[in-house]
Amino acid sequence: MRPAFVVHHAKSGVTALNVVTAAMQDLAPVVFARDREAMVRALRERGPCVAGWSFYSPDFPAMAGDLRFVKEHAPSSLHVAGGVHATAEPLQTLRAGFDRVALGEGEATARSLFRALLAGGDLRGVAGLAWLEGDRLRSNGFGERRPLDDFPAFNAEAGKWNAIEITRGCVYACSFCQTPFMFKARFRHRSVGNVREHIRVMQRDGIRYMRFLTPTCLSYGSSDTAVNLAAVEELLAAVREEMPQGKIYFGTFPSECRPEHVTAAALRVLRKYVDNDTLVIGGQSGSERLLAKTHRGHGVAELVEAVRLAVEHGFRPDVDFLLGLPGETPGDRALSLQLARRLVEMGAQIHCHAFMPLPGTPLRGAVPSAIEPAAVREMEQLESAGAMHGQWRKHAQIAEQLVQLSSVRPGNPRSPA
Repeated sequence: MRPAFVVHHAKSGVTALNVVTAAMQDLAPVVFARDREAMVRALRERGPCVAGWSFYSPDFPAMAGDLRFVKEHAPSSLHVAGGVHATAEPLQTLRAGFDRVALGEGEATARSLFRALLAGGDLRGVAGLAWLEGDRLRSNGFGERRPLDDFPAFNAEAGKWNAIEITRGCVYACSFCQTPFMFKARFRHRSVGNVREHIRVMQRDGIRYMRFLTPTCLSYGSSDTAVNLAAVEELLAAVREEMPQGKIYFGTFPSECRPEHVTAAALRVLRKYVDNDTLVIGGQSGSERLLAKTHRGHGVAELVEAVRLAVEHGFRPDVDFLLGLPGETPGDRALSLQLARRLVEMGAQIHCHAFMPLPGTPLRGAVPSAIEPAAVREMEQLESAGAMHGQWRKHAQIAEQLVQLSSVRPGNPRSPA
């Protein structure tokens, strides 16, 4: 009997597990478990299975706890963890009790794993898997990177929908972001024809709105830092043609804009096709020094101009700011808050985050800068006025946990950028 693939379909791993299960459901029956109790029930009912997990770094401690619970109540299955945290911290993940780690992209690795199981082969020969021998990390390197068109963007057969990933990887390699170090610092794009096919499937199931997953939406169709506006318009025009009465959300979560990409020409294209009135723009800091240090690739002037243009074209900019970066001084934060106030006066809203030292990035293990009480009070005033929102308090707590995890973790290999 074929082993089932039972996935922990919760929290930050939902989209990744939708994609991975869609890639290999012809090889094994798939069961979606919403929590650890459902995972236990499914594993008991199915017998020995492959249990799939995927999570971001902030969720790792909770997922490790769920794993202990599941293994205690339903032993004998093979637990495989994938995603950005497992890729960045394979040794830590394996020592938490996972049996295998999928390094890098998971679609091809999942297919190879189940083929090996069906053939009775040795999983140590599967590319993209890591495991422990004694207390030492062993692996066959990273999973195969394939064109996005090779695999579905969601699991339509199971009715598990999510934003269509149109771009994977990012050439900008900002030092605080996991994306370029998980998927390489280059772009791979899903073709317009393939996006059309996905939308037709969604339409048949009654889905009447469309979101896109990309690290930088106006980079679609580009291989470098230039904007290929013709490719962006081709994509949006095709989507509108496929769903003339539907809603298109592009340039808002989860597809933000880089400020230097926000031009009058780009905004005219967006206004022609999209339904969102909010435009998410990554600003991060009002300090030119920190923007350069974190390899953002733009300055304050580009951000101000992006907000001005967005407002002029009828969008409300929602500008991301990141406070507490390593080496950030009270002076840097003052510049950021000064810029935030200026952008609010221009018509923007501020989405505030606190720096988290994410594994797999150049700043992993870095200690965040403390946000002084005066800056906190100013942020709270902006929140009270409805000008600022965000989970920066929670992020600061998570950052402390990540620093503690990093302080006890041995060195691990990391995917080359």
